[in-house]
Amino acid sequence: MRIPVRLSLAKTATFAVLHFTVAFTIAYLLTGSIGIASTLALIEPMANTVAFFFHERAWSRFMPRFTGGETSLASTSK
Repeated sequence: MRIPVRLSLAKTATFAVLHFTVAFTIAYLLTGSIGIASTLALIEPMANTVAFFFHERAWSRFMPRFTGGETSLASTSK
């Protein structure tokens, strides 16, 4: 069973918010500049968020091969 695109988008959005927050906080602590921290927090997480969406879609496509058609990782520990 594949993960619906809607769920992947929701998961990606929450990941993006978390990632932007962490990136901004670290950049601000390192530079002391809101402007530089904001710029860094927009560029890197934006690229990473797009990559994460495609990573999540790839996992949903290949996961059934590893679980014998089931979607739970727990089922592989028989």
